Amino acid sequence: MSSGGLSKTRLDRMHDVLAGHVDRGLLPGLVTLISRRGEQHVDVIGSTGFEAGPMRRDTIFRIASLTKPITAVATLILIEECRLRLDEPVDRLLPELADRQVLISLDAPVTDTVPAKRPITVRDLLTFRAGWGLIFDDVPIRQAIDELELASFGPPRPSQFTADEWLRRLGTLPLMHQPGEKWMYNTGSYVLGVLIERASGQPLESFLRERVFEPLGMRDTGFHVPADRIDRLATAYLADHETGELSLDDPAGPDSAWSRPPTLPDAGGGLVSTIDDYLAFGQMMANEGRYNGERLLSRLSVEAMTTDQLTPAQKAVSGFFPGYFDARGWGFGVSVTTKQVDGTAVPGQFGWDGGAGTSWYVDPREDMQAILFTQRAGFPLLSPVYRDFWTSVYQSIDD
Repeated sequence: MSSGGLSKTRLDRMHDVLAGHVDRGLLPGLVTLISRRGEQHVDVIGSTGFEAGPMRRDTIFRIASLTKPITAVATLILIEECRLRLDEPVDRLLPELADRQVLISLDAPVTDTVPAKRPITVRDLLTFRAGWGLIFDDVPIRQAIDELELASFGPPRPSQFTADEWLRRLGTLPLMHQPGEKWMYNTGSYVLGVLIERASGQPLESFLRERVFEPLGMRDTGFHVPADRIDRLATAYLADHETGELSLDDPAGPDSAWSRPPTLPDAGGGLVSTIDDYLAFGQMMANEGRYNGERLLSRLSVEAMTTDQLTPAQKAVSGFFPGYFDARGWGFGVSVTTKQVDGTAVPGQFGWDGGAGTSWYVDPREDMQAILFTQRAGFPLLSPVYRDFWTSVYQSIDD
């Protein structure tokens, strides 16, 4: 048995499994990290692109929806400072979202609405129950989203909109569901980005840097990669849903969309980071808000953030895919495991995944967190790399 209660033999097996995916061309490379009981195991495999140099521990990745937990933490900081209130309507700072109308059904014309039964609250945004979210159906509201260039309710990259213009456009649309009725992915985090700016009086990246990144030493995390670090950015690839074949999504180097600051920072999926930067964020969460002896959040805020906030009725009408909420719930910006159904998760585990090929979860019971950073975009739960990583993390425990 190795330090931290992890088996060296089984960690070697994990390396062989993941290296096999790289050798078969499923992706150019990856970085993994397991931290348990203060001990770390890091594995760096492959290259930063199919025609690029070797992967490094400090390679910078587009972390996509791993941005969401960071946005939730920033929101909770403002709640603790009484600049926001959890159950306060957002109308005070986001008047564009006041006096909502709600579609009578998802497939109805966008003018066929009824008044919202109540305002949208900060809690609704954090728990993705604001009434807006990601949809793939060919319905009138989806057509209206496309016409307004809202890109599935997230800012396109690069976006020509300011935060105010993006919110104004969003505010012209009715809600898909009544506030608090249903969990719907994505949009809540984007709206929180605007709310954070208005509540703090600072640009979103400035607030995140001052209140989250600098206290945690996350020097390589941000909404773009500075010129003096752009050589560490991995090439991004997109996997075809049916064939698995990869195509170029975003190049590395100065031609990357992340080589310059965005007009509209994407609070739902726009950050880049390194595995050690995100480890620091995870350590703060695992330590109930403390990092290196300093408190970023109160223990009670972290507990609320990592507690399932969805009711059985809300889960019954929601879902990421069929059966998703059978063993999971949602807190503030993170997924929460509620039932053990296999050997890769236990109740109380929390974290999230990024569509650009990233995954992060903290397991308080095992005193462990694990992180997978790749540059293979696609739905994470369908990726064999993702599945094999989490199987290998938990089979490596040896006590």
